[in-house]
Amino acid sequence: MTESLPISTAAVLGSGVMGAAIAALLANAGCTVYLLDIVPAGATDRNVLAQSGIQKQIDAKPASGFTHKRNVKRVIAGNLEDDLGVLAQCDWIIEAVLEDIAVKQKVYAQVDAHRKKGSVVSSNTSTIPLHVLINGMPDQFQRDFMITHFFNPPRFLPLLEVTGGTHCDPTHLQRIEQFSDVHLGKGVVHCKDTPGFLANRIGIFWMLVGLYEALALGIRVEDADAVMGKPIGIPSTALFGLFDLIGIDLMPRIATAMLQTLPAEDRFRTLYHEPDLIRSMISDGYTGRKGKGGFYCISNEGGKKVKMVKNLITGAYAVEGKSTLESVSNAKAGLHALVSHPDIGGQFAKRVLVQTLHYAASLVPEISDDIRSIDEAMHLGFAWKYGPFELIDTLSTPQQSGRAWLRDACREMGLSVPALLEGTEGAFYQITPLGRTMRTSLGSYDPIPTHPHKWTLADKTRGTKPILSNAGGNVWDLGDGVACLELTTKMNTIDDTAQEIMERALERSVKDFRALVIGSDAEKFSLGANLGFVMFLANMASWDLIAGVIRRGHKINMALKYAPIPVVAAVGGMALGGGCELMLHCDAVQAHMETYPGLVEIGVGLVPGWGGCKELLWRHMHAAEDAAAAIAQGKSPEMIMPAGVMPALSKTYEYIVTAKVAASAEEARDMLLLNKASRISMNRTRLLPDAKALALSLAEDYAPPQPRTFHVAGESGKLALLMGLESFALTGKASPHDVVVGTHLAEVLSGGAVDLRDEVSEQDLLDLELEHFMRLMRTEATRARIQYMLDYNKPLKN
Repeated sequence: MTESLPISTAAVLGSGVMGAAIAALLANAGCTVYLLDIVPAGATDRNVLAQSGIQKQIDAKPASGFTHKRNVKRVIAGNLEDDLGVLAQCDWIIEAVLEDIAVKQKVYAQVDAHRKKGSVVSSNTSTIPLHVLINGMPDQFQRDFMITHFFNPPRFLPLLEVTGGTHCDPTHLQRIEQFSDVHLGKGVVHCKDTPGFLANRIGIFWMLVGLYEALALGIRVEDADAVMGKPIGIPSTALFGLFDLIGIDLMPRIATAMLQTLPAEDRFRTLYHEPDLIRSMISDGYTGRKGKGGFYCISNEGGKKVKMVKNLITGAYAVEGKSTLESVSNAKAGLHALVSHPDIGGQFAKRVLVQTLHYAASLVPEISDDIRSIDEAMHLGFAWKYGPFELIDTLSTPQQSGRAWLRDACREMGLSVPALLEGTEGAFYQITPLGRTMRTSLGSYDPIPTHPHKWTLADKTRGTKPILSNAGGNVWDLGDGVACLELTTKMNTIDDTAQEIMERALERSVKDFRALVIGSDAEKFSLGANLGFVMFLANMASWDLIAGVIRRGHKINMALKYAPIPVVAAVGGMALGGGCELMLHCDAVQAHMETYPGLVEIGVGLVPGWGGCKELLWRHMHAAEDAAAAIAQGKSPEMIMPAGVMPALSKTYEYIVTAKVAASAEEARDMLLLNKASRISMNRTRLLPDAKALALSLAEDYAPPQPRTFHVAGESGKLALLMGLESFALTGKASPHDVVVGTHLAEVLSGGAVDLRDEVSEQDLLDLELEHFMRLMRTEATRARIQYMLDYNKPLKN
């Protein structure tokens, strides 16, 4: 695998949180990685720091480093005294040691003495400018050196800030960008050589302003986070949750490092101070999630876990309360409605946003020549839905542009108006017949190009209309004879409207297209059946209607499976229950590495009802046959699978009865949720283009699969499964209703009551799924489970 990679061997110097995580990321891409660190005084194991870093990545729960356990062996532990010779093998050497210039330059001297000609050296520094790091280093080293700033955790946060300064060889920059994009899944943003680069420069300023304004206004922490979260398009950690996540003690260190190199007139300098509250929290060990707690903490008094929140005025903790601010409710009408509301939430939002957006506008062109790079950095590094300049546009009203509103607000708060906000009116982004454009510092508009192999559905369809549309989804023309079905329900759940658009999409695609892709820009592929809709029918005892929904799902999935054109699912994020069943019936899946599929219906007291049982059973039977055939031919099978019906039955039952969800696309492949034709994309913005390419490749000489029959285990297989289930019940690992559901599942997978029954058809198994789904649906225990899930996962409700 590594032979085809443009970067096949790498080294990471420094095995702390970031160094070890970067090493895991490179290993996930297929690289051989040497992880080197210092030798602690008196250490008997000279590689103990690197070994410890690797182990922490293995032990992380949830897994935040390795995407598969086999990738661990690609990381080789070493130290900076005995193992510098391995640098001669490395294409890319990444320094992730202490944020100390003297320490870094000492390491660079060691690296330069051992590395091979043409290797790239980079630093993961988050605060120190490149020109400071390379000062005094040899000319060739300066030409081979760049900053590649990863965000933590590197596996999940896609931003990679890159700067080569004025010395780095452009071919090195292109090589690292291409590799990081395609193989590491990074959104590469080029930065100028300035302190904090892009995302941290603005993001940390925003966090500090938010802290200071919250203290000044005396707003409750939970109210501040209710304002600074969803209404502004910021993740649920919002402001104070983010402080707790990254570590409250880290902020003073980052600020101190930035203050060393920021321009004298930078507003960060006049703003920054360490509040007494922060100082006391750090000294008392309240540093966030890694410490005793932070702005939030968990109390275990009385044997029950209770979430507590800090009072910013008294410093005491109290039970978290629900925010009831009118301004937060008002935000449903738009961002301007939030910042114009007179309550404390509106005041807080306005003061924080005005100062943050003012700061961002004042940094152009110092940190970047284009606003798009800054917005993209905030999308990818801080997971903001809108970057600073998109937020300014969002503040527009019919009477006033966002730029004009911000100008007025700056003057109102005594802030100078940045040049970027002056000049002729107009939004920062505009849509033209030729595509999306962005405003320059000169007031003109430059086009925002779309990469041919990196685009979202929004990019591809901007300015066009769907071929078909209803409340459940849209059908788009992706070009080259490929259609795309986009689900648009909440969390892409499947209800009657989604089923209708699925039927129409396939009918139209067969008529007018060469292939169909099912996918969207949504964070989740699909959370399966809309159980709120199912419970609505159950509460009216409309059992025939529920059975009709299941039969309709059977017909849709079987039609997709046996369609005369290839169907590819572009899957990213969660694909649970019916969402997993949908992808199982496609010819292939183009999966983002961060794909989490599973047949989880057991959790709500049901068996998979849309063909998931028979599809997964068939795959395990078929894999065992393939393995046996490969061994008979003297070949190495792709995976070792015991032959026979029972091993396939047992493994299928295990995955479904435990509601196992794959933790990555690689794990999904091992579970056979991805078939042989499926592929994995590392970069989320390449997922749909890759899916389209896969669909077109399958369309060449495409022939649909032939209907098949199953050899099932019958009554004897069912009894064998139930023996295992009984042991779970006896040890308290399965509730009485778990046993009921597990028994129904065993009945479905074993093919019914006849032992060693031959030539069971797919329809036979679908009928069994329907029968047992409906029997379980009629039980009070299953309906209670579904209702509990709906009560605690409200987005799934209609």
